[in-house]
Amino acid sequence: MTIRRWLRALLCLLACLQATVSSAAPGSPVRTGSPAAVQVTYEFAIYYTGKPARPPLAALQTALAQDATLPRRVESLPREARSAVLVARLNPDVQKDYRPPDLSLLQRFGRGLSREQAEAMQSSTLALIVRFAHPQKVWMAAYRRSLQLMAQLAEDTGGLLWDEETREVFTLDQWRKRRLDTWDGNLPDVSQHTVIHAYQSDNLVRAITLGMGKFGLPDVVVQDFSWSMNRPMGNLINLLSQSLAEGLHIGPGGRVELAFKTLQHAGVRRTQSSDLLAGSKGRAALVLVEGRPERGDPDNRLVEIRFDAAPGKDAYARQEALLSSLYGSQDSITYVKHDAALLAARDAARARLPALQQAFAAGLTPGEYLLVKAPFDTPAGGVEWMWVEVTSWKGDAIQGLLKNEPFNIPSLHGGQMVTVSQARLFDYIRRYPDGREEGNETGRLMQKRTPAPSR
Repeated sequence: MTIRRWLRALLCLLACLQATVSSAAPGSPVRTGSPAAVQVTYEFAIYYTGKPARPPLAALQTALAQDATLPRRVESLPREARSAVLVARLNPDVQKDYRPPDLSLLQRFGRGLSREQAEAMQSSTLALIVRFAHPQKVWMAAYRRSLQLMAQLAEDTGGLLWDEETREVFTLDQWRKRRLDTWDGNLPDVSQHTVIHAYQSDNLVRAITLGMGKFGLPDVVVQDFSWSMNRPMGNLINLLSQSLAEGLHIGPGGRVELAFKTLQHAGVRRTQSSDLLAGSKGRAALVLVEGRPERGDPDNRLVEIRFDAAPGKDAYARQEALLSSLYGSQDSITYVKHDAALLAARDAARARLPALQQAFAAGLTPGEYLLVKAPFDTPAGGVEWMWVEVTSWKGDAIQGLLKNEPFNIPSLHGGQMVTVSQARLFDYIRRYPDGREEGNETGRLMQKRTPAPSR
């Protein structure tokens, strides 16, 4: 982090700490009403990998003079903006205090960049930095005009667009495609203006948005879920973020009601309500509490999603219940005889377990997860085989989240943290971030023999 950005983060942290002392502490319910701030501020920039086609500040001045609906340029941002304004400066030494992201970050957060552009950006020395401010009541129009202005400047001067809030770099085409072409009337598709960072935190996953501050809204956090829930949890975060941007108010105790049908943005409504599984109700209630910031979080207020309003015996079961209420779920049971072919597939899977344990101990890549099929004794004296997502593997003991809803074991429930023995495992599935899978040979054999009935 550069000195300039470090100082900005420190000032923001001090302000957040003051706000925490004077208002609500982390973990307490978000106050009733609108969570929107009075004023919205954010920062964009254009990095130049060569000489600009036109002097950037002159191009800015020309653009502002030709269109009175654009923000007004001022010397410094006011404490409380009464209209849309901006400050702009040219930084001729970005390597010193506005360093471009490195190649590894550009590989993840570079939108549309070629390898040549990413490499050229590493030696950039010049950037036009523009910081915007406007009252919350005009955020939709003012934010959209700021996006249009930056696109025009990038076209007039050449260069790559930087979003300081989401930490992304865009080519002009991708900026237009993601940031300008995805609006529905006056409403943005919030998922195209924010990003979600998900990472391992202890044995489970923490996810957080970046970019909600551009709407005057807090960023959204979810704690302690498994990688296999990454996609539906991301959908939930996007659903809440979109609903907040469309004016969702917080109820007493931090409670909010989410539903696909209430979304005003038609494209988001279609995306959220497509590919639903059996049992989807398309709605769910959740609780928002004040979030606790961690290192690397955005310089913004945080709200954390809690699942207290959903049914379930523990936090993991409530997560499963809420996501199932929104997006549906599927589960089935198959009765099979363990013949020679099935036992051979089991033995082959068991032979690969030591290597899997080593890979798990070394650390799986973000988004990669491991499931093992383990036996659970039924009250009637039988065995029910179910999948467990591994969160800890020490010696023979494997701890993880039960990913099936038991049919014959009332004392267990889906989402429960359980411990199983490596020696008794029947199979495994290793799922990679790109969707590839390995393992589950026994499952494929059983599927060929007895099609699993759906619930």
